[in-house]
Amino acid sequence: MPSTLSTILDELRATGAKLVAVSKTHPPEELMPLYLEGQRDFGENRIQEMATKRELMPKDIRWHAIGHLQTNKVKFIAPFVHLIHSVDSLKLLQEIDRQAEKAGRVIPCLLQMHIAREETKFGLNREELFSLLRAPEFEDMKHVEIRGLMGMATLTEDRELIRSEFRMLRLLLEELQSGFFSGKESFCELSMGMSSDYKIALEEGSTLVRIGSLLFGPRQN
Repeated sequence: MPSTLSTILDELRATGAKLVAVSKTHPPEELMPLYLEGQRDFGENRIQEMATKRELMPKDIRWHAIGHLQTNKVKFIAPFVHLIHSVDSLKLLQEIDRQAEKAGRVIPCLLQMHIAREETKFGLNREELFSLLRAPEFEDMKHVEIRGLMGMATLTEDRELIRSEFRMLRLLLEELQSGFFSGKESFCELSMGMSSDYKIALEEGSTLVRIGSLLFGPRQN
């Protein structure tokens, strides 16, 4: 492996952040060595792939949905998903709430914010975020719990741009903690940072880093 799990965990330990091992496109036999080292949080962006791996792997794994999630796929992961990182619309959150009710549970979610320069990345802007939070439909949801925010920085060599985008997301989290989510201690997660920029993310307050290629090598097709 290009890097070791223990090395990355040592880096995270100083900040208290958690590692989500991004295992998309990698088969269960490549995940098991990390599992045997103690890793329990794995991230997938293909819903069918996540569901298949869950059937084949130990049941104490915590599965994270980290990619763009279509409403018609929510039902496949609602019974077991540990955390959905990529809620980017009220419509999607409503479907998660419906499917969570059917599954008899509350699903933890993060709201994905668009912080990058690339228009191709998903996420809410500030206006859309507050529109969602103030919607009467949001008020009525009983089977989702918003735990924090997620964002993806611009894919660039400009480290200061990346840092500014992560910092903007952290400041937004703090604003919401003192405002809309005041008194809700569970609203504390900041999912930001991947293999190429997680060290900057940690410096800017990330609580969850999503690392794939450093652990598994290049993605398989």
